[in-house]
Amino acid sequence: MRVIFAGTPEFARVALAKLHTAGFEVPLVLSQPDRPAGRGMKMQQSAVKQWALAQQIAVVQPRSLRLDGKYPDDARWARNAIEAAHADVMVVAAYGLILPQWVLDAPRLGCLNIHASLLPRWRGAAPIHRAIEAGDSHTGVTIMQMDAGLDTGDMLLVEQLAIEPLDTTETLHDRLAALGGRLVVDALKTAVCGGLDRTPQPSKGVIYAHKIEKSEAVIDWTQPAALIERRIRAFQPFPVAVSTLGTEPIKFRAAQVLTLVPPPGAVPGEVLAVSEQGVDICAVNGVIRAVRLQKAGGKPLSVADFLHGFEIRPGMRFDQTAMIKGGL
Repeated sequence: MRVIFAGTPEFARVALAKLHTAGFEVPLVLSQPDRPAGRGMKMQQSAVKQWALAQQIAVVQPRSLRLDGKYPDDARWARNAIEAAHADVMVVAAYGLILPQWVLDAPRLGCLNIHASLLPRWRGAAPIHRAIEAGDSHTGVTIMQMDAGLDTGDMLLVEQLAIEPLDTTETLHDRLAALGGRLVVDALKTAVCGGLDRTPQPSKGVIYAHKIEKSEAVIDWTQPAALIERRIRAFQPFPVAVSTLGTEPIKFRAAQVLTLVPPPGAVPGEVLAVSEQGVDICAVNGVIRAVRLQKAGGKPLSVADFLHGFEIRPGMRFDQTAMIKGGL
């Protein structure tokens, strides 16, 4: 079976590598254009592109696939490459471009998507972040037959995965990427035998996982302690929860809910206690203990190490209306 692969980040790279190892022929890869990244803002190739080039697989990077859109030349370039690949199926994972109908219809078996949620819950761009933020106990991967809607296609394979109490987006991402790679290989092996069953998504339980905005990372200490702790985990490693102490923005890399009973007279954002075990901060209905912090331009540190170079005292107050500063 000949497989075109469309994907961009590490989540997609894992699936591409699994397909290659399983023996599927991949004549063509689509990935997002190179973009500036990092402190030096140097042009960076996507994880998928780097892996594909190392395997000497052809890569195309159109800015759009819409023939009637802003970049029709890019779309025609991609169409020519897709037609020349003579693929049986396209596998899509975190690609980042909308597939118009001509792409969906191009391969003989259409396009299959690896989606990191139990559809129809958490359709959209940020299913891993939103599942942790919402306090879900489980998530999973859905292999879906793509249609013109946003993650609305029929389900082909679904497998559930527990969200552990200390999971961050980073740790959960890695487990879901491995699961997605395994499931899409299973789906294609079954498709070779003509045995894939399509199940329409339920009409109830639809929730959208909207794209993560950097502004969401600012901690609002008037929110419940449990929600703040989940958001800290959900926004690790990006965009990273942040709050300001005085004029210094501080990133919260890890925290825990210490108690759900705030002390009398304490106000949200107030530092209640400081020790090598953590910095205890008042939320609206409890206390958060920060255990791993990072200042601008520094490295993530345990609180014990962080306090060697930055003073935090009881009575100080984190600013719940802090704005994220450039370069943080």
